[in-house]
Amino acid sequence: MERIRLLVFNAALGVLDYRKPEGMAVEPGSIVIAPLGPRQIIGIVWEPERLSAKEVPEAKLRAVLEALPVPPLPAPLRRLIEWTADYYCAPMSSVARMALGSSAALRGGGTTTEYRLTGQEPARLTPQRAAALDALQGEQGSIRELAELASVSEGVLRGMVGAGLLEPIVVDCDRPYPPALPDFAEPVLNPGQREAADTFVAAVAAGKFAPFLLDGVTGSGKTETYFEAVAEALRQGRQVLVLLPEIALTENFLRRFESRFGTPPLLWHSSLKASERRRAWRAIVRGEAQVVVGARSALFMPYARLGLIVVDEAHEVSFKQDDGVRYNARDVAVIRARFESVPVILASATPALESLQLAEAGIYTRIELPDRFGGAQLPEIKIVDLRSEAPERGRWLAPRLVEEMKLRLARGEQSLLFLNRRGYAPLTLCRHCGHRFQCPNCTAWLVEHRFSSRLACHHCGHETPVPEACPECGTGDCLVACGPGVERIADEVGELLPDARVAVVTSDTLNSREAVGRFVAQAEEGAIDVIVGTQLVTKGYHFPQLTLVGVVDADLGLEGGDLRAGERTYQQIAQVSGRAGRAEKPGEVLIQTRHPDASVISALASGDRDAFYAAETEARRDAGAPPFGRWAAIIVSSEDQSEAQSAARAIGGTAPNHPDMLVLGPAPAPMALLRGRYRYRLLINARRSAELQRYLQEWLGPLEFPQGVRVAIDIDPYSFV
Repeated sequence: MERIRLLVFNAALGVLDYRKPEGMAVEPGSIVIAPLGPRQIIGIVWEPERLSAKEVPEAKLRAVLEALPVPPLPAPLRRLIEWTADYYCAPMSSVARMALGSSAALRGGGTTTEYRLTGQEPARLTPQRAAALDALQGEQGSIRELAELASVSEGVLRGMVGAGLLEPIVVDCDRPYPPALPDFAEPVLNPGQREAADTFVAAVAAGKFAPFLLDGVTGSGKTETYFEAVAEALRQGRQVLVLLPEIALTENFLRRFESRFGTPPLLWHSSLKASERRRAWRAIVRGEAQVVVGARSALFMPYARLGLIVVDEAHEVSFKQDDGVRYNARDVAVIRARFESVPVILASATPALESLQLAEAGIYTRIELPDRFGGAQLPEIKIVDLRSEAPERGRWLAPRLVEEMKLRLARGEQSLLFLNRRGYAPLTLCRHCGHRFQCPNCTAWLVEHRFSSRLACHHCGHETPVPEACPECGTGDCLVACGPGVERIADEVGELLPDARVAVVTSDTLNSREAVGRFVAQAEEGAIDVIVGTQLVTKGYHFPQLTLVGVVDADLGLEGGDLRAGERTYQQIAQVSGRAGRAEKPGEVLIQTRHPDASVISALASGDRDAFYAAETEARRDAGAPPFGRWAAIIVSSEDQSEAQSAARAIGGTAPNHPDMLVLGPAPAPMALLRGRYRYRLLINARRSAELQRYLQEWLGPLEFPQGVRVAIDIDPYSFV
């Protein structure tokens, strides 16, 4: 009899031993079905010496039922799962679950039935069928997937099948993807790009771990440079992973990729339909998916022949996951590259300070592209001091910015206004009694969205219609919008420039690839005069006619006590500034601020990035902050406030008195109520050399908490709410 050890997807169970039936072929990494009481569960066969488990007598071991018909998870991926669980103090089962992106894919290929519109449209339609016809143009999928897309019941669609409006199509679940061609359209690179590309190509050919920091100004052609490394990996028959921080960036990237390689890459993100996830996962695990472009979850896919990892916009905060397994995809990508013995390229115009320090230490190889491609010049940056150049009463745009926008409109050029605040106004109150509209589930004000006539919480998603009267005092027509959001700025532009065609760009308006595609096409065709957007417009877009960028409130990002506030503000404004003047016409950036002497604003105005990073580095060094020290957060939450407070006090009361570690708190979190749960936080500041994870495990491991209490550990936190 052979004992096998399984990692199962239940953190409470963790690791279980089973018996391997005679004749069943399993090895470490094999995915199997095993019995657990009356149920059947999925598990991954693991090396027994790497996972401890409670010893069970051989006579009591139950036999594994079935080995699923998919390749085993490769050893480098198993080592990555172990490392991630250990470093981020997360259950191994939770990390391993991310590698199995589609449960349906584990059962093999075969065929499935999908549906699409037939093109028929009868004279009379119910409102539900009419809505479905409009929503499903060009779509194909299962009845369930189409029902979600059209926001109708499955019964409506089944009726449409019976009426001949939808037709069934039998599709192969494992149909191949069109091949990418490494030599389809080789680009013309300038000398700096060619030198960088040759370095990357040589690293891919060598097939060894090599971390690179690709540090190039906006518009320098970083993407074209690492595309040459992608081409080399394709020539070698290796797979490539490209991580992007935002799905909104995908459409622009896909167009550039298809122009270079003749076909789009394979996409992996949370918005994929179930059938698409199944097909993509099986292509990845069999090594048939050549280039995978995805969000951070694509990092844990079981690639069969990985040859290169690229993290584009590597400074982006959205690479850090803030719930579940709280990992940073940028850092884990480097670790995966080390386990896989492949190069990894971190590309950014505004690298994270941690990445720059690793380059300074020689751990990363820094490749610089200091000039824009094709002779384009970086935009001229000017400061608008709102203390002396105040907007008109009731407005938010300074006169100088308005005049420059009028000038661009007259010349047929485009302007972009950046404000990282969705909706119309961040606060709505009653002018009669002062009542403020607050989320019932979170410590946050409800944000007015006039496009949808809703008040919404941007933390939990709670929405309510804008009332006609104050719910507190009953007075009608008394609600006042306080402060600006992008919708309010767009209204102001419409009043000041009535002939301008304005587009509002946020996650509310660009919520699908199709919406992004329409926006990009309109902007490139000159059908938009003024873009008003949030951080979605700060990166990845290239509009040749865009010559003016206005930052509406540069001070916004410096508020709130974020320990990385200065760095984030610099990155966002530098990135959005980089949208201006990317072609022949010169660009200009106007930054509205009430603190022109702040170090980050001064650095932006002078274009002295190195001085800003040097000052930020010294401030971090003095504070023992990353990369010179380490942070960790402990977040305690419960639906019962007293229960959460007691648990937090119990943790604080047992904090170790260690010379390498300073414990601050517990204290109510800035977002003290989130999604109906009361929250308390402790912040740990440790020396770089401290065994932080071991200290935390020894500290928290013996403690027991009521069932309703959740205790989460966030290593290297980016969010402090």
